[in-house]
Amino acid sequence: MTFVKKLFSVILATTIAVGCTSSEKEAAEAGQAASTGSELAQKFIIVDGHVDLPYRLKSHWEDVSQRTDEGDFDYERAKKGGLDAPFMSIYIPARYQETGGAKAVADSLIDLVNGLAEDHPEKFAIATSPQDIKEQFKKELISLPMGMENGAPIGTELSNVKYFYDRGIRYITLAHSRDNEISDSSYDMSEDRHDGLSDFGHKVVQEMNNQGIMVDVSHITDEAFYDVMETTEAPVVATHSSCRHFTPGFERNMSDSLISRLAENGGVIMINFGSTFLDSASSNSSEKVRAEIEQKIQEKGLEPGSKEAEAFSSTYFEENLQYSSVQKVADHIDHVVDLVGIDHVGLGSDYDGVGNTLPVGLKDASQYPNLLDELLDRGYSEEDIQKICSGNIFRVWEEVNQVAQSMD
Repeated sequence: MTFVKKLFSVILATTIAVGCTSSEKEAAEAGQAASTGSELAQKFIIVDGHVDLPYRLKSHWEDVSQRTDEGDFDYERAKKGGLDAPFMSIYIPARYQETGGAKAVADSLIDLVNGLAEDHPEKFAIATSPQDIKEQFKKELISLPMGMENGAPIGTELSNVKYFYDRGIRYITLAHSRDNEISDSSYDMSEDRHDGLSDFGHKVVQEMNNQGIMVDVSHITDEAFYDVMETTEAPVVATHSSCRHFTPGFERNMSDSLISRLAENGGVIMINFGSTFLDSASSNSSEKVRAEIEQKIQEKGLEPGSKEAEAFSSTYFEENLQYSSVQKVADHIDHVVDLVGIDHVGLGSDYDGVGNTLPVGLKDASQYPNLLDELLDRGYSEEDIQKICSGNIFRVWEEVNQVAQSMD
């Protein structure tokens, strides 16, 4: 909050208190007390666009109904941080596009998420709509909506869009690290197979509109993004992307022109917390540290991929990476707001998906209040913060549902 705003608050509180009785003065002062990030985190529904818990548990099972030793998310930390609705990422590695089995992997991860809700009904509940989340928030449950990261499980069968809608999927990230049958990937530098969306990809976007599945434009190329804009009849979302303004040349983030077009469409960009998404200094540091690790593993005579090498790599990386900060996440939010307004930004941490690159102040799901405190300090109103936490993504989700209903 600026000095002027703070001074105005003090003057207002003093004016109200003059001539009041002692009890009235206390009440007036209480009414003027500023909310904290922790208070707002519990007051407002917080939706996170992307948490990679399912694949983390597939790789290494832990009971996330209680405090876990590893990872970024569990029930205890989510409740402390006020996280009410983490979108569970049904992540499909690109290798399944070559080996086959992508649909089976997706089904297994959806089953895993359903199992969490079934095994712990006093803590978790599946959500397929904003209304589900709002009702479950009143019951103090953590909602588990699902989004599929990588459209590979659709294969070449358009009917699979409805299949995954019926299974509870409410957004699909069209591609991941490699070009697929639907779209080119921003990470796949070898070739742009389709120069954007494929012909089939256009049909997939239309069918997602028809079914009521949000189109996630994270991970796709700029050309594919503009193809989506020309095709979709509903707002779209970038569930875990940040601003390319701070990371020039990093196509995985969104440029100002893309963000502006997203806003024209009514969409929302949900800011990724990974340090390398937040500033070039962290990205450059990551490349430098990884090169050093490779060299030192050779010098130490460690077998690449061995437990010893992995342990050394993890420790060295954590001790030497130039981490970003919670303030930089707020910078990205500021940038979107300055560019297109408060109605087009949200939170998409990528917890359990960006490894040990999380910024200082946002290391796990317990620390959302740190970001809300930072936004309060910058003069954001409670209404603004509520929109960032969930209001904006709820609006997009509801509009996507309305488009689907109109297409019936």
